[in-house]
Amino acid sequence: MHAAPSPDLLSSRRHAVPSPTRRRRLWSTAAAALMAAGALVPASTAHAAPALQEVMLVGNNWEGTADVIKSTGDFAKVGRINLIPDKNERLREIYTDPIRLIFFLGIRESAGEGHDQFVDDMYTTPDGSAIVVSRPSFGDVASIDTATGQLKWRFRVAGYRSDHMAVSPDGTRVAVSASTGNTVHVLDIRTGAQVGSFATGDKPHENVFTRDGKIWNMSIGEVNNDFDAPWQDFLKGDRKITVADAQTLKVIRTIDMRERLNAFPGGKDYSDSIRPVAFTPDESTMYFQVSFFNGFFEYDVATDKITRMKTLPKNPGTSDDRGTFVNDSRHHGMSMNPAGTKLCIAGTMDDYATVVDRATLQESPLVPATKPYWATVSGDGKACVISESGADQVTAISFATGQKITSVPVGDHPQRVRIAHLPTGWAGPTG
Repeated sequence: MHAAPSPDLLSSRRHAVPSPTRRRRLWSTAAAALMAAGALVPASTAHAAPALQEVMLVGNNWEGTADVIKSTGDFAKVGRINLIPDKNERLREIYTDPIRLIFFLGIRESAGEGHDQFVDDMYTTPDGSAIVVSRPSFGDVASIDTATGQLKWRFRVAGYRSDHMAVSPDGTRVAVSASTGNTVHVLDIRTGAQVGSFATGDKPHENVFTRDGKIWNMSIGEVNNDFDAPWQDFLKGDRKITVADAQTLKVIRTIDMRERLNAFPGGKDYSDSIRPVAFTPDESTMYFQVSFFNGFFEYDVATDKITRMKTLPKNPGTSDDRGTFVNDSRHHGMSMNPAGTKLCIAGTMDDYATVVDRATLQESPLVPATKPYWATVSGDGKACVISESGADQVTAISFATGQKITSVPVGDHPQRVRIAHLPTGWAGPTG
C-alpha cells in the first residue's frame, strides 16, 4: 500500500506548475526562440521549389529521344534526352514473349511505317524532375529522370500499345490511351500509380482535359486495315467520343459523331474517325479533323451539333488514293491561339501548314512542310509550332501573319510537341 504524499511534496508540486500568466510568457519566449532559430537555418536546408524554365519537348518517335527547344523567340535547341534508357531490357522481354512480339512487329509494319515507335507523347512533372512519356512499341508509360536520364517508374497499359496522352490542369495526373486495350488509364504523374481508368471506343487516340472537370477521348477505330473505301466505313470499328468525369472517371456522355455528320449537309460523305481536336478558350466550341479529309469541322458543344465545315486546298502532288494516307490521316494536327481567333492546321499528306481565321474560315497562304504531324502553340502564344516528321525539323509559323518564322533541326521523325518546364539551366542529363 502506497503512502499518501506529504503536504510538503504537494506544496512543491503546486509551486512547480506555472500560473496561466507565466505559461503565456513561457510560450511567447519559446515561440520567439523557435522563430529566431528558424531564421538562422541555412538557406541550403530549405525545401524551396526549384526555379524552372519554360521549354518545348519534341518527341522523336522513331529515335526514342526528345529534343528540348526554347518555347519562344528563335526556338533554339536547349538539349536532348534519351527516353528509352531501358531499351535493351524491354526488347528482351518482348522477344521472349511470342504474343508481345507479334504486336511489336505489327506496330512496326503498320503505324510505325516500318519503324519502331519509341516516343509518342510526353509531359514534364510539375517540378521538372521527370519527363513522362508514352512509348507505343513498348506498350507503356515511363518516367525518365531529367537530371540523370534514368528510368524512375514504368506502367504497362492494357493491351500492347500506348498512344496520345493529356495532363490535368493542375499537372498532377496524366491520361494515356491504350490503343489496343480500348481503355484510358489515368496515372499519378509523380509515381505512376493508376488513379483509375475508363472504357472507350475502338483505338482510343486523342485525350483532352477540359477546365469544367472532364476528360474527352476520341477513338479513331481501325486505321490500319485496308477497308478504306467510303462504302467500307462500317468496317473501321466502334468510333465515338467518350466524355468522363476527371475525378471519378465515370463515363458521363458518349457522342457518336456519325449521327451528327449525317445531320449536317454533305456530312454523310465523311469519316467519323476523329483525329486531333482544338477547343475554343471558353470550351464552347470544338474543331476536329477526321480521317481521309483535307479540312475540319466545327462542333457546338451546348447544342450538340456540327455548325460549319472547312475544306482546305489539296496538294496536286498528293494522291487521292486513301490507301496511301498514313494511318488514314490526310490532315493530322491542329491548335488554336490563346485569343481563340486563329487555328493552325497541319496538312499532313498535303505537305503544308496554314493559319485559318476562325471567324471567316479563310486560310492564310500555305507554308510548305514535309509531312507535318502535329501543331501546338508557342509559350508566348504568338506562333504555331508544327513537327515536320518527313524533314526531321520543327517549324514555327506566326499566327498574326501566317508566315514562317524559323525551322529547327531535331531527331528522327518528330511527332508530338508539348510545352514543358525543366530546371533553369538544364542542358541535358548529367548522370
